[in-house]
Parts: sequence; structure tokens; C-alpha cells
Amino acid sequence: MDMKKITFEHNLNTAGDGLWSDQARKVATTYMETVVYCPESSYGELRVYFDTDTWKVNKHGLIYTDERFIAELRHALTQHGLAGHDAYYSEQGMQGNDYVSLDINAEFVASWQALGYESLK
Repeated sequence: MDMKKITFEHNLNTAGDGLWSDQARKVATTYMETVVYCPESSYGELRVYFDTDTWKVNKHGLIYTDERFIAELRHALTQHGLAGHDAYYSEQGMQGNDYVSLDINAEFVASWQALGYESLK
């Protein structure tokens, strides 16, 4: 099992209140991974990948800043045993065509590692 890419299959909703999209729709997430940029301070990025059949960035815009999506995502992360409240959207330029990028801090990284998951470096 690849402990860096973690299956994360959830149907999360957007409200259409983000700065980059007015789409209120269901988004199917598929997996997630972390990148720890600064191991000394446990600061990094969480990437939550989505099925591009349910969300097309070039058609629907970026999920970035949508309040319903982040609330549902945090809840799902918490259900996974992770510190979901410690994740929030990273800057707009870090968003991908098939993932949502989030900043994570020490508490999230510690919960990720406590579950035995590894991070990309």
C-alpha cells in the first residue's frame, strides 16, 4: 500500500460562493496526499484530488474559497482521524486542475503521521 497517497472517496458539495466559481454542485474526491515543506516546523500542503468528471476547472472554475466545500472537507478529514480544523485553502496559484490545495500545520501533520501515513518531500 502506498502510504503517501491515501484513498479519500467522498462526495462533497460546493455552495457556489467562492471567489473563482459560482457553481453549487457535488464533487467526488478520490485520494489525498501531503507534502511537508519544512519538517522542522511541520508546515506543508495537503492535496485533495477530485474526479474531473464531477468538477472541471476549465468549465466550473476553482473550488478555492468555497465555504461549504471546506466545511464538508474538514468534517470528512476529522472522520478519518485527522486534524481537519488545521487545514485551509492555500493560495490561488497552488490550486490544481485535479486537486484542491490546502495549507496544513503541525497539528495536521502530527495526526497524519500518527495514522502511519508518509508525506512527499
